[in-house]
Amino acid sequence: MSNRFSRRVVFGVLLFSLFPGVSAVKGADDLLKSAPASVAPTPDLPQMSPEEMKAVGERATKAAQKLGWRVGCQAWSFNKGTFFQAVDQVNALGLHYIEAFPNQAVSDQIKGKIGPGLNPEERTAVKKKLADAGVMLGSYGVVGFPKQEAEARKLLEWAQEMGIETIVSEPDFDQVDMIDKLTNEYGIKLAIHNHPGPKNRYWNPDTELKMFEGRSKMIGSCSDVGHWQRSGVQPIEALKKLEGRIIETHFKDLNKFGETGAVDVPWGTGTGNAKGMLDEFKRQGAKFTFLVEYENWKPTPPQRVQQIAHSIEFFGKTCEQLAGDKK
Repeated sequence: MSNRFSRRVVFGVLLFSLFPGVSAVKGADDLLKSAPASVAPTPDLPQMSPEEMKAVGERATKAAQKLGWRVGCQAWSFNKGTFFQAVDQVNALGLHYIEAFPNQAVSDQIKGKIGPGLNPEERTAVKKKLADAGVMLGSYGVVGFPKQEAEARKLLEWAQEMGIETIVSEPDFDQVDMIDKLTNEYGIKLAIHNHPGPKNRYWNPDTELKMFEGRSKMIGSCSDVGHWQRSGVQPIEALKKLEGRIIETHFKDLNKFGETGAVDVPWGTGTGNAKGMLDEFKRQGAKFTFLVEYENWKPTPPQRVQQIAHSIEFFGKTCEQLAGDKK
């Protein structure tokens, strides 16, 4: 078997595990063939090999570290599969950081769901999988923060055991005193997420600012710049407002501005001014975690992986420029 064919089979098996319904036999060879122009990642983006995608992610990881940043994936980007499959995909993309979302199946063999309900054996299996893949489970959400303190403590105790640093949530205003107390007690941050308006209370960054008043910096922002774009909020202006309170970002570039139905496109090719947003993060000079949460389900699974890889490539090259490595 040739090396080229071997690489195609391995990548095909990976895609099959991540996206049920994609053939790992007949489809394995087809998945890495050049896509027709009408369905290519974008007209100007070439297709990467599995080796190139992994190298791009490793390069982006190193470039981000020079700025005090981290880059990883929200497991929601791979929500059609299990958490273990999402971890495998993050590893294949050359990244080392993942944010889990509630109730994703752990694996085909482990029927538990990601969250505090995992039993001790399941928790051990998750930690082993992450360690073997070289991937850190750094955050968890978007999840409802329990209103009862006893239940909230169970969530934070589980997060503490799993090594999670940040819970991402959209809490009610009357929960904040309890959250401020508990996040300081457990040493785990609470990052407020913003789903699109007008129904979501946090679509407007001014609402987050009100929430932060008189609170410790253990409560901050998970700035979803894509949902700001969908809500008609200029991301750079929102980032400026939240300076000093941003913990992490679901970083995105969209095909349209001000439309709730807008979808993700490779970073640097959409309407969000991705380069300008990264410039603003650099100006603020803090440590941030950037998470790929790629919400565009129209491309085929291999096309989506390609688009994510090109986004990571854009991020890595921009980080190098911002760090002064390359012009």
